[in-house]
Order: sequence, then structure tokens, then C-alpha cells
Amino acid sequence: MESLLRAELGTDSVRPLGAAAGGGCISAGQSYETGRGRVFAKINVKSGMKVIEIPTGGALLVMEHLDMKSLNRGSGLLGQQLAEMHLHNRKIGERLHKEEKTIGKVPGQEDVEYVDKFGFHTATSCGYIPQLNEWQEDWVTFFSRQRLQLQLDMIEKDYGDRETRELWSQLQLRLGDFFRGVEVVPALLHGDLWTGNAAEINEGPVIFDPASFYGHSEYELAISGMFASFSSTFYSSYHALIPKSEGFDKRQKLYQLFHYLNHWNHFGTGYRGSSISTMRSLLK
Repeated sequence: MESLLRAELGTDSVRPLGAAAGGGCISAGQSYETGRGRVFAKINVKSGMKVIEIPTGGALLVMEHLDMKSLNRGSGLLGQQLAEMHLHNRKIGERLHKEEKTIGKVPGQEDVEYVDKFGFHTATSCGYIPQLNEWQEDWVTFFSRQRLQLQLDMIEKDYGDRETRELWSQLQLRLGDFFRGVEVVPALLHGDLWTGNAAEINEGPVIFDPASFYGHSEYELAISGMFASFSSTFYSSYHALIPKSEGFDKRQKLYQLFHYLNHWNHFGTGYRGSSISTMRSLLK
């Protein structure tokens, strides 16, 4: 790996910084001291994921090294900043709407664009499974077709699970019921935000390994409720800016269903039970 980094970075000096930094469920990680400064290398041996191609197969992503530690004092600030990111597109829309009623434009705002659809300009990944982000005008259509349906199609192909198929045939007819009276404005999402993808440095909190797209802000909070949850300070800071709306808890289960299905497709039938029980709960 060191020889590959030397060649790609154009430096004669590459030295690992301590033991391997580990990684998540998908990729491994390692920090290096190089003639061009400290870098962090993320390594994955699956095909189809590459920034620097490894001759023996797989890929290597090299980025800035950060001295990260577990999220602690930065929890409240992360909740606040996350809510501000989710509100950013809404505020652009409100400002542009206001400017339509005035003569002239505010200086410096000419190039600001409001995103009025759900999706993203490119495909992203949640784990190693690609996310199709073709733009949709309706959030329920986007979430149903381009999140749940794609995951269920893979489960059908690999497992032919009859119970899952029957539950989905009932649930997909009722998806709109979970959003009655709720205005969903496209918000830029991290897309896979749990405690394993957040940390802090001296300057404040950081988040990484995104699966980004424009979607419902509530979607962002679902996966953290499944595994290691953020602190109460994180949630109180977030909801101080974006309060919970009616039906929030039920929609959290709906969004967690995507993550359970995604984990089933990544890691096997150990997540079948959670997927089935979540679908049953949503149908009650």
C-alpha cells in the first residue's frame, strides 16, 4: 500500500501512523505521514468503488487526516449545525419567494438556487449498495421507489422471502397516510448519520461517510435510533430549531425500515426479523 501511495501522491516518504485505524462495516482505514503531510486512507476491496485503483483489485480513497476523538462536548453543537443544514434549502426558498414580491435582487444572491425536488445530482452509496437519486417532485414517490423498493427487489432476488413480499404489498398502499398534513421540504441530508459516522476535533464536531441526497429532514435521525444513539443534548439542540411534527415517531419507524432492509442486503438474514417486525408495526 505504501508503494502505491508514494506513486499516486508523488512523494518518496510514506509511513503508517501507528496501528491501522480500523474502519466501519464496509471499509478499512489507516493514517500515514507523507512528504505532503498527514493523510487518511480508506481502503475497500470491492469492485466498482475507486478513487485510486489498487492493482490487485479494489480501491483506495485518500483524504485529509483529522485528529478525531469520540463525540462528547460537541454533541449539542452538532445537533444545532445539523438542523441548520436541514433548514438551509427551506430558507433559500423563503427568501427567493420574498424577493419575487420586491423590485430588484439582494446583492450577492443572484446565483443562489433553491432545490425543489427530492434526489441528488449523482448516485451515492449507503454502504456499498448504490443509491439511485433520480429527481422526483414527490417525497413519498421518491422514498417508495428509490429507497424501499430497490432494497426489497434485492431481497426478492436473493431470498424470495414470501412474508416480506406480502407485507410490502400492503404497506406500499399506505405510505401516503404517514405524511398527511406534513409539509416535506427538500433538505440536504448526510444520509447515514449514526455515532460511528460522527466525531469531534478541537475546532468542533465533524461528520463523515455520507450517503447524501435531498430528502425529508426526519429521515436523518432514524438510523441513530436503531444503534448507538446520540446524546440527549444532540436531540434537544436539533429539535429546538426543528420541532417534531405530528406522526414523527411512526415515520421514524418507516425510515428505520430502509436501514434494516439495507443491513439485510449487506450482512444477511440476521436483520430479517427486524425488517419484518417493523413492517408489521407500521401496518397496525
